[in-house]
Amino acid sequence: MININVFSQILSLIDRDIFKNLVSSYNSDKHQKGLTSWTHLVSMLFCHLSSSDSVRDISNGLRSTTGNMSHMGISRAPSKSSISYMNEHRDFNLFRDLYFALLSSLWNKDVNHRKELRSLKREVYLMDASVIPLCLSMFDWATFRSNKGAAKLHTVLDYDGCLPVFMEITDGKVHESKKANSFAFPKGSVVVVDRGYVDFQWMNVLDSKGCYFVTRSKSNMRYSVNKSYQSEAMRESGIIKDQIITLEGTASKRYGNKKLRLVHVLDSTTGNEYEFLTNNLQWKPAMVSMIYKQRWQIEIFFKHLKQRLKVTSFIGTSENAVQIQIWTALIGILLLKYIQNKVIYKWNLSNLVSFIRMNIFVKIDFWKWANDPFIKDKIPDKNGQLGVF
Repeated sequence: MININVFSQILSLIDRDIFKNLVSSYNSDKHQKGLTSWTHLVSMLFCHLSSSDSVRDISNGLRSTTGNMSHMGISRAPSKSSISYMNEHRDFNLFRDLYFALLSSLWNKDVNHRKELRSLKREVYLMDASVIPLCLSMFDWATFRSNKGAAKLHTVLDYDGCLPVFMEITDGKVHESKKANSFAFPKGSVVVVDRGYVDFQWMNVLDSKGCYFVTRSKSNMRYSVNKSYQSEAMRESGIIKDQIITLEGTASKRYGNKKLRLVHVLDSTTGNEYEFLTNNLQWKPAMVSMIYKQRWQIEIFFKHLKQRLKVTSFIGTSENAVQIQIWTALIGILLLKYIQNKVIYKWNLSNLVSFIRMNIFVKIDFWKWANDPFIKDKIPDKNGQLGVF
């Protein structure tokens, strides 16, 4: 008989020694009065996994586990005011550093095989930003437009695991290209971005450091064609033409007067033509197209983060509280994807979140249940009811 609930078993995935070292480095338990950083983390993860809408829901939900709190590593459930106070005053960098520590110790120690691009023996990074709308009158720090507020998640995903290796949270008015230089990509890696990141000076920096990029060209890009390749075989594979180009005007100077490659691709489903821009002149044109298609994985990540965890509505209005809620959501999605990757049953992430939410305080062997979640129907006797005679 298992005497530990599902939530406690999920919490056990977090290395307490790593967390204690971070708490010590930030001195975040000073004057904690029994409400430790661990209690704070447990409260926020409970908020995400149970889909709590308020600090009242978090406090009452944890109180309902009377007699089981020791399994979660906490002595008492925090009150509403205590959760609000912790979110207001405890440094969000504690949870940011915990996420990256768990990414290194829990996730990156296992090989996460890529689904596509197996022939491309390079690190691939997907870079994009996502906006979370906020009420400007309540979140007055999150300026976006004259009468609208927003927070923006500037994110770099490692394609192999589809988890962030870099994230910076700003107000909504900070443009994507302003944060492009914040992350240093390793030499030889491939960076996939959309048109919002087309800044030829930054792309020149990437090229100078030995990195490759794949993006979509802007409609107003001025260039001259040096070489153009077309064939019936290319057309059959969806490639209209493959061109070597040189930029014109100020863009050419910003990129160092170097050559680029423009691959024109026809979408057989919609009939639309797309132009993919890259600094790699050797790849097959189909490879360039395939690399850019993988950019959709970061959109899927943002969808999971916003729809499966508590990221679009917030229990605190200060910038620190929003940062804490987002970083603990990232810790939550890391734990969920780790579970999804480890178990035998092929869970869809949305189903896994729903089933954990319904069974969060049930005392079962979580790993046994996650491997085989459904009771199998018994096969009836081949003779039917007559088999009783």
